[in-house]
Amino acid sequence: MGNCLKSRTVDRISLLRENDVSSTELHQELPPPYVQNYEEEPSTIFNLTPSNQSSSISFTEEQSLRIAHRLSLIQHLPSGSFDGTKKRKECVICMCDFDIGDPMRFLPCLHTYHKQCIDNWLLRSFTCPSCMEPVDAALLSTFFTSE
Repeated sequence: MGNCLKSRTVDRISLLRENDVSSTELHQELPPPYVQNYEEEPSTIFNLTPSNQSSSISFTEEQSLRIAHRLSLIQHLPSGSFDGTKKRKECVICMCDFDIGDPMRFLPCLHTYHKQCIDNWLLRSFTCPSCMEPVDAALLSTFFTSE
């Protein structure tokens, strides 16, 4: 399995023997589109959770409406605390074990995740990370059957 994270070193360097390669040598090996000045500025990370607000992020009206719609649907999903009785003991998003009392969110497909993990996931993709079932379709069908 490969690593898709940005690295300051070239992957061709052997891990079995130590090579002392300076950063100028690395820049000379790379083709022009991949040469970057890593010292300029760090890359900006946008976190779209309601708890993290940033004044520097601006969205179009369409993006804002989509995020607001997803947030309102996410708030209708049931949540609770982990009590240790569930069969699955690990959040497949963060790969961390559930601890007693951890805030959990339950999807209509009956998969459970850490509340913060699945809320961040659902802002980007409104499908279950385990079974890929669309959460909004299942959620909307529960509204229509309960009326």
